[in-house]
Amino acid sequence: MRTAEMKRTTRETDISLKMNLDGTGKHSISTGIGFFDHMLELFARHALIDLELTCKGDLQVDYHHTVEDVGLVLGAALDQALGDRRGITRYGSFLLPMDEARADVLVDLGGRPYLVWKISHPEQHIRDFNVQLLEEFMRAFSTNARMNLHVVQPYGAEVHHVYEAVFKGLARALRIAVAYDPRETGIPSSKGTI
Repeated sequence: MRTAEMKRTTRETDISLKMNLDGTGKHSISTGIGFFDHMLELFARHALIDLELTCKGDLQVDYHHTVEDVGLVLGAALDQALGDRRGITRYGSFLLPMDEARADVLVDLGGRPYLVWKISHPEQHIRDFNVQLLEEFMRAFSTNARMNLHVVQPYGAEVHHVYEAVFKGLARALRIAVAYDPRETGIPSSKGTI
């Protein structure tokens, strides 16, 4: 079983997470930020990752600590669940349309964190949520998961569709990358380790 269980408590956030990489997309997510919960639910469902996540954050201050810390814990859980990454496909990419919007997401689970984030949509808010915080989430997630993550969003007119495409694209790319490759019997690296 490729599972992980994490707890992280600071003066800013209190996070509990359970993950099963080989799940069916069941999820129970509560961060106190409705739009963020919605994006994480889409992620779990389309990645087919079972995810239980609760975060009690200092939302009276800002959403930043909650969004970033959830990324840290989610990334660390993914890294833990993957173990030595033996037998995985390692790479995954997905071009996802969402009505008028499109997101291109590429993942390499090769152990080296790096984020490329190119969002074309200029809108900065959905209700009171600053969507620019999602870059911080993705950076924290990719760093702690030890993965290259490239997100390119070339066009889209409606901001909700733009970020829904990003999260669904991430889910689908990751679903490919974490899958077992029946021909790969070792660590998917010429170095012999990730």
